[in-house]
Amino acid sequence: MALPIRLETWERLQTVAQQRSWKSLALALLVALLAAAPVGLLLGELLTPDVDLWTHLWATTLPKMILNTLLLMTGVGIGTLVIGSGLAWLVTAYQFPARAIFERALLLPLAVPSFVMGFVFMALFDYAGPVQTQWRAWFGREAFFPEIRSGWGAAIVLTLVLYPYVYLLARAAFREQAASTVEAARVMGYSRLGAFFRLVLPMARPSLAAGAILAMMEAMTDFATVRFFSFPTLSEGVVRTWEGRMDRAAATELATLLLVFAAALIVLERLFRGKARYDQSGGQGRRSARIPLLGWRRWLAVGLCLTVLGLAFILPVGQLTLWVIAEINGHIPGTWETVYGQYIANTFSLAFTAALLTVFLSLLLAHGARMNKGRFAKWLVRLATLGYALPGAVIAAGVLLTLAPLDHAANQVLAGSGWQPGLLLTGSITGLIYAYVVRFMSVAHNSVDASLVKVKPSMEQAARIMGASSGRILRRIHLPLIANGAAAGVILVFVDVMKELPATLLLRPFGMDTLAIWAYMLASESFWQAAALPSLTILVVGLLPVALLMRIGR
Repeated sequence: MALPIRLETWERLQTVAQQRSWKSLALALLVALLAAAPVGLLLGELLTPDVDLWTHLWATTLPKMILNTLLLMTGVGIGTLVIGSGLAWLVTAYQFPARAIFERALLLPLAVPSFVMGFVFMALFDYAGPVQTQWRAWFGREAFFPEIRSGWGAAIVLTLVLYPYVYLLARAAFREQAASTVEAARVMGYSRLGAFFRLVLPMARPSLAAGAILAMMEAMTDFATVRFFSFPTLSEGVVRTWEGRMDRAAATELATLLLVFAAALIVLERLFRGKARYDQSGGQGRRSARIPLLGWRRWLAVGLCLTVLGLAFILPVGQLTLWVIAEINGHIPGTWETVYGQYIANTFSLAFTAALLTVFLSLLLAHGARMNKGRFAKWLVRLATLGYALPGAVIAAGVLLTLAPLDHAANQVLAGSGWQPGLLLTGSITGLIYAYVVRFMSVAHNSVDASLVKVKPSMEQAARIMGASSGRILRRIHLPLIANGAAAGVILVFVDVMKELPATLLLRPFGMDTLAIWAYMLASESFWQAAALPSLTILVVGLLPVALLMRIGR
């Protein structure tokens, strides 16, 4: 009689576990709906376009903004592919002086915000900057110098900031390829360079496409850099229409067009990847030995790495440091400390709050998907992490569409009591924090989920057999084991929020300016030296996730 009792007990426990798992799935569904609501409402706006507005935009500025956006994305995509994949192959396949240092140091430009790089280059290379001034002193006032305030100038700056996306993924793809890959090409009569183009690059196509598409998305979302370089794009148009003309309806319509562009990039990445499989045996097979470079070739390799690193990191950091020293020495003691302290407090409080909340919600999402494995749970994760593929201006427009009706409803309900609370959500930090959560849910979820997949399923099964609820499994098993991943997620979201500019600019309440807003406002008025301190602060804090990437790379 013992066996039937045990089977009955087992079936009862399984039923209870499934019921408790549905609770975790319901929480995951709530998180996914919360994160996807702004995107869904923007998609709804596509179904009811304002024909008169679009007619006016098409007759005035829209064609130029679309063309500029496409040109910028194309230039950045090609530039990051060439620089990122080329440097990745150089440090992976060849041996030269300081190769190991360059292999990690080439990730440092990830810490530099694009708008900071933009105004540093403007200050140095514009007509009144020191470079052109010295150029005219050497070659005369009529000497030709390329006009940096243009689309190609913006593309170069964004390429220098964004090439690490391709470099990081390409380096990982090249290192995974076994020595047999290159040896097979050599047997076929190809040189090492020929093997790179005919075999190594095609096998790394998914990684290269993902990195390039990500860089193009970042270029599409940028509005400050292109504004510095007088190259209006769709993202810049959304911010200009919202902040400058105070026309939120028109800005929302433009944001829907940006949403279409982002969706097209995602589809493009899938098409590049195709249905082909790119199996590699690098993790188990023998890796290809690096070829030592001799003579002038070794110094050419050093020069290439040093040139890219110098332009993308050493130059902006060095110039910002000189400006900070001059700015501190030129101020009355006690004045800049007060202003700086206020912006630091605003930035860190917003970033820390958003990081903790985003990681907490991503933990609920990942836990619910883990406890309820299936296609529905996977779709919930995809739905909740859409925000990272969208520009901050689009997220801001979606958040406004989501929260504005709630504000109006609250005012109508409270109108009878004689109290008009005003904009409770869209006029406070609530809307801004919500935008951060939607924007960076993917970052937090990836960090949490990467740690969660390492937890053995047998531990959860044993806890379920003992009658533990889903919440108890989360508290007693998942949280202790994924603490490092959750901490990494907090750091990544914290830094991303510090650098986020368009959503902060459009949704910030009065008196909640951040370091990024401070730096952007000063730089937009050509106060380069004054903008250096907040910019350098953001850059230094941004080195934290880069250090994590370097550690993973080891």
